Amino acid sequence: MSSVYINGASCISVQDTLAEDFFGQFKPENSVPIVKAIEPAYKEFIPAAMIRRMSKTVKMSSVASHYALKEAGIEKPDAIIVGTGMGCSQDSEKFLKNVIDNQEEFLTPTYFIQSTHNTVAGQIALALQCHAYNFTYVNTSSALEFSLLDAKLQLTDDEAENILVGSTDEQTERTMELYQLRHIIKKTEHFPVDFLTSTTKGVLWGEGSSFFVIGKNKTENSYAQIRDIQITNKLEQQETESFIEAFLVKNNFSLTDIDAVILGFSGDQESDTYYKTAINLFPESALLYYKHLSGEYNTASGFSTFMACHILKNQQIPEIMMINSIKKNAIKNVLLYNHLLGNDHSLVLLEKV
Repeated sequence: MSSVYINGASCISVQDTLAEDFFGQFKPENSVPIVKAIEPAYKEFIPAAMIRRMSKTVKMSSVASHYALKEAGIEKPDAIIVGTGMGCSQDSEKFLKNVIDNQEEFLTPTYFIQSTHNTVAGQIALALQCHAYNFTYVNTSSALEFSLLDAKLQLTDDEAENILVGSTDEQTERTMELYQLRHIIKKTEHFPVDFLTSTTKGVLWGEGSSFFVIGKNKTENSYAQIRDIQITNKLEQQETESFIEAFLVKNNFSLTDIDAVILGFSGDQESDTYYKTAINLFPESALLYYKHLSGEYNTASGFSTFMACHILKNQQIPEIMMINSIKKNAIKNVLLYNHLLGNDHSLVLLEKV
């Protein structure tokens, strides 16, 4: 299968990733259980009457997609594909609360209509007046990877030339309470936490929205080639090395061909063992991590993909992301490995253009 290109990339996250010099402004988040995204001034992009009716994830996605399309020089994509784990959970919670408070009577349909997972892709299409293919993947931590794979297949089959692909997830009060009760989010007394040497269960939870314009042709704005994507729902820890090695062999890569590996260390003692196993394969590669910058969430891999794009384009790795001290003179191939608490493992191979 031929390669496709990332020609535009934008990200709204816990860091100020919309700023031009965001590389030098990273601040690690390791002292509180839940961190919120830095939101832009929405009124500059969305009519005021619409802002108050939009959930946070719709607003973040509208702005992030705007920046990605603008950077790629595309006004209207040939398809819109969005990946999300929780969708518009803010509106879902509001609707369910209304059901309880009003004893199932006299309900306004607005929150229900806007609570579906495909609201994000739909709202973007409405704003762009784009009547093309519009799809949403809901696959927890591999939702973005499924979206990228769909886009890659369409581009290589000549069904489209430029596709807007995004990932987005928001926090909601009740969901965060439930995550804390289930010990998915780390207990307050376990902070501050070192993500690489954590001895406790649970993660620091974040949120964000990342969007990319994927094209079949390389442009002067291109960040990287997407060489291949691999996804598996379940993986035993002892299978981690063979999972990665088989993926590289399929693409005619050796372990030493990988200049940088971006791993999704989340601070969860149990599930981070997969990443510790993967590290053993790459003694000559620059090893990086990122969830101390973004927090963990269903589509946190969007943040790592965004960072990989800038690392390849700028040929520079932020010191705050480095696990080891290996520095390459040139960064050509980057491997991204992510999962969410031991489930839905994904590999993405990016190459410098």
